Amino acid sequence: MSIDLAGKTAVVTGSTQGIGLAIARSLNAAGADVVVNGRTVQRVEQAVSNLGEGVRGVAADVTTAEGAEQLVREVGRIDVLVNNLGIFGSTPALDIDDAEWHRFLDTNVVSAARLIRLTLPGMMERGWGRVLNIASDSAVVIPEEMIHYGASKSALLAVSRGFAKAAAGTGVTVNSVVAGPTHTEGVEDFVYELVDRELPWEEAQREFMKTARPQSLIRRLIEPEEIANMVAYLASPLASATTGGALRVDGGYVDSILP
Repeated sequence: MSIDLAGKTAVVTGSTQGIGLAIARSLNAAGADVVVNGRTVQRVEQAVSNLGEGVRGVAADVTTAEGAEQLVREVGRIDVLVNNLGIFGSTPALDIDDAEWHRFLDTNVVSAARLIRLTLPGMMERGWGRVLNIASDSAVVIPEEMIHYGASKSALLAVSRGFAKAAAGTGVTVNSVVAGPTHTEGVEDFVYELVDRELPWEEAQREFMKTARPQSLIRRLIEPEEIANMVAYLASPLASATTGGALRVDGGYVDSILP
């Protein structure tokens, strides 16, 4: 199969590192004009420099209405929107206060819904578009140590399904990608919150998967590029009959035969 996104403009939020950066690279390799997004000019410029030709950046805090509107205004036509921005962290369930609940929901859910609301009408009018929300296995298997994160990702699945219905019959698809435990810098810090910090990384990863994520069938962390491969396919014309779905790149972590 040939994934061809030539002539399409793709925006990836939270794309200065980790999964977002890998997604930006994959979409660019498929021919899309890619817009990298982050909060600081320095981080955005660094990511653009790393990715090279066909990539530009917009520094804007899309967790705010003003930042989201700035991003959409500066980019113009958006054919592919990837809502990758998200936060996570471990906190005992009874210690999560109202402010922390609001922070997770505003960042992981409301910011995505806001950008969809700003971009979906244009896609529908043009008769083509792709919206992809990066969710998590935690949306289905709620971790005891971060139920606020899991709940926010569950809500993101609902947001995806609902907007897919709003775009029904227009040529625009809306899907979520359920990412499993993935190897990023932030996750390395998280792993060391749960295992012995004195362990070398490879041993720490194995211990983490054994004790904290034993359901994984691949028994390793997923690499960001593996998530990006699914995103590139779903963003392409090849995925025209896939919408309203939650597609798993979870290493078999979620114990389900669907989807």
